[in-house]
Amino acid sequence: MPGPAVPPTPPTPAVPLAALLAREDLALRQIAGPSDPSLVIHAAHTSEMADPYPYLLGGELLLTAGVHIPEAAGSGTYFDDYVSRIVAAGGAALGFGVAPVHDTVPRALVAACDTYDLPLVEVPPQTRFSAVARAVWQLLAQARTAELRRVTEAQQSLAAAAARPDPVPSVLRQLAARLGGWTALYGPEGTEIASAGREPEAPVRGALTELAEVVRPSGPGTPTSATHATAGTHLAAYALGTGFALGVATPAREPSDHTIASVAAVLLTLLTGEQQSGSGAARTSALVRLLLGGTPEEVAPLLGKGDSWFVVHARRNDQREHAGPPGARGPVDMRLRRGARPATNHPHPPGLLAATALGASLGSTLIDPVGEVVRILLPADREPEPQPGWTLGVSDAVPPEQLALADTHAARTLARARATREPLLRHGTRPALADLVPRREAQAHARALLAPLAEHPALTETLRTWLSLHGSWDRTAVALAVHRNTVRQRIARCAALLGAELDDPDVRMELWFALRQE
Repeated sequence: MPGPAVPPTPPTPAVPLAALLAREDLALRQIAGPSDPSLVIHAAHTSEMADPYPYLLGGELLLTAGVHIPEAAGSGTYFDDYVSRIVAAGGAALGFGVAPVHDTVPRALVAACDTYDLPLVEVPPQTRFSAVARAVWQLLAQARTAELRRVTEAQQSLAAAAARPDPVPSVLRQLAARLGGWTALYGPEGTEIASAGREPEAPVRGALTELAEVVRPSGPGTPTSATHATAGTHLAAYALGTGFALGVATPAREPSDHTIASVAAVLLTLLTGEQQSGSGAARTSALVRLLLGGTPEEVAPLLGKGDSWFVVHARRNDQREHAGPPGARGPVDMRLRRGARPATNHPHPPGLLAATALGASLGSTLIDPVGEVVRILLPADREPEPQPGWTLGVSDAVPPEQLALADTHAARTLARARATREPLLRHGTRPALADLVPRREAQAHARALLAPLAEHPALTETLRTWLSLHGSWDRTAVALAVHRNTVRQRIARCAALLGAELDDPDVRMELWFALRQE
């Protein structure tokens, strides 16, 4: 009786069964089943259950000493049922330990493995199952390291190709070389614009063109990538935006191929995404006019009349800063309590590749990747969402004329998000007390109240951050990247200059109102 659908194998690098059999220290020997060099395993699992199906994920080398085998198993269907269940669960191979229960591998088990094409490996008495499992994990670790090295080298070569005078053909050539196949760029009309690598046969080429049509935007639910296999060739297509698509045809499909192709897709999106609409030229024109002395009011119409934008400030997470949920006492808190300077800066700027990938994930190519903070302009119709590995501060949606103010709001919101360990925070604009006071009067009151701090911008910003974080010394230190003692000294200086008792909630409220008028 067939079982339910086989679950997928884990998305991790697999190791050839032949590599495990080649380990002389284990002395393993395959005695049944296909001897296919392409057979791979994803894990090792020990079980003495008569039906291991519920405990397998797929891709495992199942190890057993035969404790579950009844005495009369050889005369019935026990072994056929046992092996068929392993195969139905997606098991990759069966390892049978000789001793202490059985002196030899049961012949009926050998026959069943041959019948169901399940590799059967004899584990000698001197080899422990734990040694076999350890060897599997060692091979998996080596495969994972090799995969990461391959991806890293591919990222570097693709980024270098994108910086050449002919970036699109260079990226396609580099991608074809890295994947050992053929790559093609399709335009909005579905025509092939450029290609690189060994050209496949006409049927494969036609199938890839059809697959590219699958990812071409056609309404809600259109996939951003698709895969297919035909004539022994693996095909993949990736949507690049504005109708462009990337096609890839390879003779084999490695676990890291999708990651490498996705990096190329991000780069090609940046290289081709803006050229097909007037917005690309208009935005370039806006930048040129600003550099030549134009005012934001003059260039704003080029970004789109009536359009609104989010300003997003993003910073790569430092694992030491995000070791727990908001309010948890993480490693940063402990270092501050010991008097050490908080390590708030990420060791390296995120880099162009990570920044462009972030922009593509949010849905924008308007990115400033210079420095530790990535700044992104995001159309207001694209709602920003948390991004793994990043902390985001998001402004309100504003017209182009107010982008400078929105940039300031996004910067402050990012500082607060990092201090409170929130993956994404939005700058709030809900109606408040300020709406009850005329704008000019509120600003005049704020200038008078904060006049003693006018010549000390660092004090003003420290007071603003400290109040926004409810007087937390530690979180303010994290947000400003200073020592908590520096925060205490600055707040004490603010209190002295203002002649105010900052522990008084009424004073705090009035100061916060004034600071909000800036």
